[in-house]
Amino acid sequence: MSGPNGKWQCPVCGEIYDEALGDPEAGAPPGTRFETLPAGWLCPACGAAHDSFAPYAP
Repeated sequence: MSGPNGKWQCPVCGEIYDEALGDPEAGAPPGTRFETLPAGWLCPACGAAHDSFAPYAP
């Protein structure tokens, strides 16, 4: 299940993972769905775990 508008938010620092942008520095090109990020993917801003993110609802 994807977050609303393909966006997920880190509860620790508020960083937004946007599926449309991906995380190219971590090997996730634009269009990479959040669910398909590797289990070891961490928040690029604070290092929080992948499974701590929640769907972003502005």
